[in-house]
Amino acid sequence: MSENLTIDAAATRWSSPDRDGKPLLVLLHGYGADEHDLFGLIPYLPEGVAVASVAAPLAPPWPMPGRSWYPIEGLEGRSPEAVTVAAGAFLRWLDIAAGDAPSIALLGFSQGAAVSLQALRLAPDRIDAVVALSGYAAPGELPDDEVLAERRPPVFWGRGTHDDVIPPALIDHTAQWLPGHSELSGRVYTGLTHSISEEELTDVHRFLSKWIDGIAAS
Repeated sequence: MSENLTIDAAATRWSSPDRDGKPLLVLLHGYGADEHDLFGLIPYLPEGVAVASVAAPLAPPWPMPGRSWYPIEGLEGRSPEAVTVAAGAFLRWLDIAAGDAPSIALLGFSQGAAVSLQALRLAPDRIDAVVALSGYAAPGELPDDEVLAERRPPVFWGRGTHDDVIPPALIDHTAQWLPGHSELSGRVYTGLTHSISEEELTDVHRFLSKWIDGIAAS
């Protein structure tokens, strides 16, 4: 997989043109979706933040619509290396897009959750909080994992009991890895499939409000 993935900054959707000095929340969609997919969550999110919804850099195999962060099929399917490459592309986009944001949080769904957690691992000094919905932490070790274990940034991990998309082995790995590398909160939602519920969004709103309150208090 190419190390030179590029995110189309022109495709990014912003909640408002007035974002100077505001905390930045970035939305990372799942496989086969695009930058419009998670934008509809904005009414469920706390006010007072700039929200950016990013388009993933790849096109999935035909006839799948939308975009993807990394392949899920073939020899490279869901490989940790592919997740790392995608996270690196995202961080290069963030270098330009973050501006003077005093704090940055990520909210990712499925593939976007995996990339969000990998971006946190690659740049623990830049990402302050992560919401990972219906996703997982990629296996393997990264150089700054020890930094995360010391800093323990806040992470919310939400998933459903009826989600049959993410392989059980990756769920098991994430359940073991996250408690040692983050201040973990989250919930397993009874009956929820590979999707997001209003009940889950209430928990996400509460989590992100604590992130915003922490910025004001610092």
